[in-house]
Amino acid sequence: MVEHDRGKKPREDARFLVTDFEPAYLRLLRQGELDPRVAAALAELRECRACPRDCGVDRMAGELGACRTGRHAGVSSAFPHHGEERCLRGTQGSGTIFFSGCNLRCVFCQNADISQGRAARSCSAGEIAGAMLELQSLGCHNINFVTPEHVVPQTIEAIALAAQAGLRLPIVYNTSAYDAPASLALLDGLIDIYMPDFKLWEEQSAARYLKAMDYPERARQALREMHRQVGPLVLDAAGLARRGVLVRHLVMPGGLAEAAAIFRWLAEEVSPDTWVNVMGQYQPQHRVGRAGPGGRRAFPEIDRRPARAEVAAAYAAARAAGLWRFDE
Repeated sequence: MVEHDRGKKPREDARFLVTDFEPAYLRLLRQGELDPRVAAALAELRECRACPRDCGVDRMAGELGACRTGRHAGVSSAFPHHGEERCLRGTQGSGTIFFSGCNLRCVFCQNADISQGRAARSCSAGEIAGAMLELQSLGCHNINFVTPEHVVPQTIEAIALAAQAGLRLPIVYNTSAYDAPASLALLDGLIDIYMPDFKLWEEQSAARYLKAMDYPERARQALREMHRQVGPLVLDAAGLARRGVLVRHLVMPGGLAEAAAIFRWLAEEVSPDTWVNVMGQYQPQHRVGRAGPGGRRAFPEIDRRPARAEVAAAYAAARAAGLWRFDE
């Protein structure tokens, strides 16, 4: 096992270095399998089961379900992002495409204007593909789809068009992990890097804070499938991620027990070689900071930032579980 101290770049070994990389979707392009994949994906929208909400609405006809997104995906922004993990942002940035709408209702959401708002512009697959190619022309190291769980069919449609037009960057699927098995099956062979959050371990916490009691089991199911598809994260000689799973966990106030359970599960049930970002930037935003009737806070137990000691304890719990590959 390779040792890693917090704040220092991990010393990788040859198992996780790649010298000859090609984005996964190019194989499907050569084999003529992209168009059938698009057709299968769009068929899912007619009685939508794209995410675990299982709304069953006909999004091809413009009907809206929990995500409030119809036939076309809403895009909030697309730009080279220099605030992602170092292995994604490199020197030229990660080419992020932020989708609007979300299938969760996190009370602490730090992007509620995007996830819950409806001001984003509805974009066709051709427009999204154009944005992907523009990000490639700007020198971005990858295409990073942010909050794509509810628009998997539309992302598949865009990937196919972009690949046919010359896209050659790895695709990052940046998700809450509230994903449907059917959607992940459609993504098999298209996604190079899965970057799921694993937010909460307990059903009661998920129901209270995410409005999705089944989130923990759905996340475990999704992470197993993601790892089956792409395995542990591998990097190139420049330290850029090329393929694999990168897990994020946001440290919550008072959430050490759930964090420790998540880290143990990752090490024991997925892989001790899982690359993990233990994030300490939680802030009480969105509904958490609002006062209700009588001036009472609705979520007083998380109405603060985590203490430095809590973040350090979460990091120690990850190491104790056997995980060793950490984002700095």
